[in-house]
Amino acid sequence: QVQLVESGGGLVQTGGSLRLSCAASGRTFSTYAMGWFRQAPGMDLERVAAIDYRGTYFANSVKGRFTISRDNAKNMAYLQMNNLKPEDTGVYYCAVAPPGSDYSQGIWGQGTQVTVSS
Repeated sequence: QVQLVESGGGLVQTGGSLRLSCAASGRTFSTYAMGWFRQAPGMDLERVAAIDYRGTYFANSVKGRFTISRDNAKNMAYLQMNNLKPEDTGVYYCAVAPPGSDYSQGIWGQGTQVTVSS
């Protein structure tokens, strides 16, 4: 069964750090784009960061604070989040997109909650 499982979320104070992990199983995703999305309360789903063969993408709101990485040998993706702010609060989802397709045609994890207290 192909699936993604996120971990690493939690409660942190403003200025703190968290590292989210995404474990993929069921197949190899080395050629897939991998992305992190978040949904804050009352807000639309937002793509926070992504990584594929072309490089990396970061939303303006997280540039300089978040980094994304992947370990294809382990079928893992990571989101290092530093200098967290209350507006970073939300459910964070890992997703993969097949080559030539977008994330709506990919696979999504169940999400992990990140709460940043002020």
